[in-house]
Parts: sequence; C-alpha cells; structure tokens
Amino acid sequence: MHEPNAFDTGTLRLFDEVVRSGSITAAAELLGYTQSALSRRIAALERAAGGPLFERLPRGVRLTPAGAALHRHAVAVLDRLARAGEELAAIHRGAGGQLRVGSFATANVALVPRALKRFAERRPGVELRLIEGLSAPLVERLHAGALDVAVISDYPAGLPAEETRVVPLLEDRLLVALPAGHRLAAEPDVDLRDLAGETWIEAAPRGQPTLLLRACAAAGFTPRGGLRVAEWTGKFGFVLAGLGVTLVPELAAEAVPAGLVLKPLRGTEPARRVYAALPDTPLPAALELVEMLGEWEMCTTTTPT
Repeated sequence: MHEPNAFDTGTLRLFDEVVRSGSITAAAELLGYTQSALSRRIAALERAAGGPLFERLPRGVRLTPAGAALHRHAVAVLDRLARAGEELAAIHRGAGGQLRVGSFATANVALVPRALKRFAERRPGVELRLIEGLSAPLVERLHAGALDVAVISDYPAGLPAEETRVVPLLEDRLLVALPAGHRLAAEPDVDLRDLAGETWIEAAPRGQPTLLLRACAAAGFTPRGGLRVAEWTGKFGFVLAGLGVTLVPELAAEAVPAGLVLKPLRGTEPARRVYAALPDTPLPAALELVEMLGEWEMCTTTTPT
C-alpha cells in the first residue's frame, strides 16, 4: 500500500520539473535544490510508486512507462489545482465564481433584472443564479448558506427577528391602479377617500393586516372587498375588466398593461421598504450587486400607454 500523501503536490511539482528539464541536475538548479536533495525526493517518489519512474542516462533522464503514466496524472492534478487557485482568486476579487441571488416577485419586474444586467456586463466571469420567493423563506435560505444575497421587503411580516445584515435599498410606494376610463384617471393624484365606494381587488396575507386596510382606516373608512387575487400582476386583469381597483407597488409600475393608469395617493402614501440581506461575511460580488441595486431610480407609469 502507498503511504498517505505519498504523491503530495509539492513532490509532484518537483517530478514535473524534472520531466520538463530532462535532467535532475538542471531541475535542481532551476528550483534552488542541491542535486543530491532533489535525487532523494525523486527516489522517495519512486519507492511510493512501486518502481522506477526514470531511466538514468549518461546525460539526463527519460521517463519509464510507469513514469509517463504518473506524469500524465500529475499534470492533470497540478492543472486542476492551478485552475482552482485562479478561480478562488477571482471569487475573492468579485470577478469569478457563482453568485446566488434571491428576490421577491415584484422586485423581479425591473429592479433585480436591471441590476443583474449591469452586474453581468461588468463581471462576465461571475455565474449568476436567481431564486424567487417570499422574503421570510429567502432569509432562511440565506442563513442556511444557500444564497449569497437576498432582496427582501418588510411587508407583510416585517424584517426578520433574528440578526440579519440588511442594507436599505428604497421605499416602495403603493399606487392606485385604475382603468383608463375611470372618473379619476385624469387626476394627477387621488384622495383615498374618493375611492371609498369602490370594490377593491385584494388578498390579505393570513393573519396580517394589509397596507390597504391601514391606509383606509387612517382615511376613515373600511374598503369594500371584492375578488381575492394575491399576486400584484394578477390584479391588473381584474381592474382592466372593470371589476374593481387595487393598489400596486411602484416597483411593478413598468409591468402595468395598456388600459390602466397608476396614480399616487394624495395625503397618504402607504409604502413598504426594500432591503438587501447579506450573510455575515458577504462575497465581494454580492456587495457590488447591492451597490448597483441601491442606484435604482424609480420610474412610475401614471398615464395610459
């Protein structure tokens, strides 16, 4: 049986240099060894290999068949280690490796895609992976080591109770979505009390008060419920059909179809806050992406297209 670590990488590098030089003496001079010290290392490698690796010639050495086989494997091992070193260096520079990004659905309308596009242009060597989900599960994945950065919001459940490193990104206002033919569609903004008689397309998260309920309570009325639709983008079709009105995050403004208008609410601006969550020791690539996410400029659609 071979001794443990008989083929350690240091010895394999010496072996490779002897092969390349064609001479133990020449390799020793190049590597800063004495000829006798390098000969002893090669002899020890031959014992571990179970037989001669070189034929000793009057001038230099030549590989035996066993030596040629070992050298083929040694070159492969050394090449893989060199590439591993390059990859690790690239990861530590933020220029390579993989970046696993999590984000909630509305952030994927424009915020995250645009930041990822800029990031990919600047860091083409980084492989990007995206996972979509709700904020709380994304934070769990982050703490489990399955994500490198997560874009989350404090709605509806607030920020995670456990210690999580978060970077504030933006405040995401909720705008009211109206059919283009609505009586208030031409107004620059809308007073929520003027919508007290409207049917609202809404779906409250279980056990959580919605931003709509809070805003309407502050305005002095209880919104009239209608069809329950949970996803922001799914509500558009119901509003287009004239079945009610709804609140839409400003982050989703660019996904609003023709035939709808978005209006800010006068005097009250229900909003949620958006953050980037990071592990305790974030990757440089994750920090760079967070910086790009923080440069987002909101673009709100307020008129029919």
